[in-house]
Amino acid sequence: MSSPQALEDEQGGGDPPRDLRSVLVTSVLNLELLDEDLFRGRHYWVPSNQRLFGGQIVGQALVAAAKSVTEDVHVHSLHCYFVRKGDPKVPVLYQVERTRTGVSFSVRSVKAVQHGRPIFICQASFQKAQPSPVQHQFSMPTVPPPEELLGHEALINQYLRDPNLQEKYRVGLNRTAAREVPIEIKLVNLPTLSQLQSMEPKQMFWVRARGYIGEGDMKMHCCVAAYISDYAFLGTALLPHQWRHEVHFMVSLDHSMWFHAPFRADHWMLYECESPWAGGSRGLVHGRLWRRDGVLAMSCAQEGVIRVKPRDSKL
Repeated sequence: MSSPQALEDEQGGGDPPRDLRSVLVTSVLNLELLDEDLFRGRHYWVPSNQRLFGGQIVGQALVAAAKSVTEDVHVHSLHCYFVRKGDPKVPVLYQVERTRTGVSFSVRSVKAVQHGRPIFICQASFQKAQPSPVQHQFSMPTVPPPEELLGHEALINQYLRDPNLQEKYRVGLNRTAAREVPIEIKLVNLPTLSQLQSMEPKQMFWVRARGYIGEGDMKMHCCVAAYISDYAFLGTALLPHQWRHEVHFMVSLDHSMWFHAPFRADHWMLYECESPWAGGSRGLVHGRLWRRDGVLAMSCAQEGVIRVKPRDSKL
């Protein structure tokens, strides 16, 4: 992969203010080295369900794996399983196993441990750059640019100004607005309340890391993207059902990513999400992250547990 510095004119979007360094780099993904191939990670943001955010664990595990390979290789895929609930009150230890170091490809296995037991396992594969005449990709969807869309905070404030908004939704929106999430999101094709009853399991939104990351190591941009990729992803499977059911329990079971082209994680990218199937208290989601210039930067897939209960009243 080429340097992110070469992407500024191609990807577009401009840099965030440089005096605001992304907390994803300075805190969340800044692991403490304890011993060779042994790291400790701490928490920045904990979801309301008081479980560790899956994207944080994926991102930190990829940071640990990337520290065990040479600079001339870049991650091209990772495959993860969430095996136990993470405890937000204690740090996470990341143990890296150098499974294979080859001429073209290298594999690293990472185990995340709390209270002496694994909570997460992951395998990441790294590759040296290899040109090939075999190239193709899907076309990026045509959507409004992020500058024409309301940000998450502005959107919430717009809803809160509605005098007809039910109190239970007002409480939930205020709770959401109070979260210090290190990600910026702008939704595309926001549904009206009347459209919520006939939604497809698809959504698109522009997303980027808050703050400035800069033209650093491409591995760090991949680690930040791994963090971002888990945000609101599994909820795509619930979109056709949310007017009849509310979430009782929803967690990720596994998460996979494939990295296709260099990108800047602090520049706007379009996250295209869809759920081809749900059943058996599980949901499957697929995702594609697009650069603004139409290049497919990465693909994602995830399956998770989704248990619901009937709503007291219809939306």
